[in-house]
Amino acid sequence: MKNLLPLCVLMLAGCQPDETLTAYTDGQSVFVLQSIDDAAFNATATIDISEAGKISGQAPCNRYFATQSTPYPWFEAGPIGATRMACDSLSAETVFFTALSDMTLAEVVGDTLILSNDKGREMVFQ
Repeated sequence: MKNLLPLCVLMLAGCQPDETLTAYTDGQSVFVLQSIDDAAFNATATIDISEAGKISGQAPCNRYFATQSTPYPWFEAGPIGATRMACDSLSAETVFFTALSDMTLAEVVGDTLILSNDKGREMVFQ
């Protein structure tokens, strides 16, 4: 009986519902960045939240990945890892990663994902 306790704990841990952002998107998992702080984002960047506890996507130049395991509506991307390719949009990529790192709240409204923080910053994805 003593040896069954760790197995039971592991089985119960697997039964917990997903409380991350992934569970609240009605099946949509990839969103394209439209704006940062009400200004149109003129480069292409995506966020993929298909895997619970993780985010990934394409920044203007590089693929990126990070953990995101806080329960909805909280959001915390980090630490962010990325490939290291150069391109003409590196300044836009810096803006994107800085903003993504600053976000602390998430809201899903239909096909729109809004990331924000208490300082008034906002990223809108569709």
